[in-house]
Amino acid sequence: MRFSINCWQAATRVRRSTRAGCSISLKKALTERALNAEMDHHLASDDSTGNTRNGYGRKTVMTDTGKLELDVPRDREASFDPQLIPKYQRRFPGFDEKIVSMYARGMSTREITGHLQELYGIEVSPDLISTVTDAVLDEVAAWQQRPLDAVYPLVFFDAIRVKIRDEGMVRNKAIHIALGVRADGGKEVLGLWLEQNEGAKFWLRVMNELKNRGVEDILLAVVDGLKGFPDAITAVFPDATVQTCIVHLLRNSMDFVTAMLSYGQVNVRNGSWSCKGHLASLLPQCR
Repeated sequence: MRFSINCWQAATRVRRSTRAGCSISLKKALTERALNAEMDHHLASDDSTGNTRNGYGRKTVMTDTGKLELDVPRDREASFDPQLIPKYQRRFPGFDEKIVSMYARGMSTREITGHLQELYGIEVSPDLISTVTDAVLDEVAAWQQRPLDAVYPLVFFDAIRVKIRDEGMVRNKAIHIALGVRADGGKEVLGLWLEQNEGAKFWLRVMNELKNRGVEDILLAVVDGLKGFPDAITAVFPDATVQTCIVHLLRNSMDFVTAMLSYGQVNVRNGSWSCKGHLASLLPQCR
């Protein structure tokens, strides 16, 4: 059986879903975990006795990809003032990429701490950053190890670019993503991985991780044109159908044509084209 899908729309939706809809739960969970760690730090350092938690208040902030509703912890003396998102702050620019990247397997504790320091600013104490980092690491580890569904009709494998502070410098790094579509049509980020050297061995490791977390079968996997990628998928999920995304195919074709133009192998005049050299012997249209 052969599947065919509209990858023009799908490739765009992968990135949109990761940064927006599918990442809302990730951003909410990590932010609320950090705020609760702040409350723990506040109560532990509070000089007054008898101050305790007093439920939660609802707050809506605007991030780069839309609204985010948060449950912010409160204390009985109303002395808690969150540092991550102050009481009267309603906008949080530059927030989405840092939160999504912190979920990626391969992020070091130092890199996560660096993200949190950027989010909080230089005014907060090292003790607070340490407390929040410990809480965030627990949240990230639980998400990375959570069990997955047995079958996913459709899984997109792609990458997004995010800015990560590395050794004092901000670098653009690739975070690889597995975005699954469940039988009910809902989308779920199965995992995020920070890997500089993308290759078949890396993706084979990813497939084994998905299998160990409960995935038994993938019906259709949509991938880019990386050599060995389909073999890595079928080595773990032998019944999966692998389809190369048309967006990647067209992009690679345009790169090829551009290269041929630059080397003088292809001539385009008045809406028609011709080629010469070795390329002419390969393409019937050139003869």
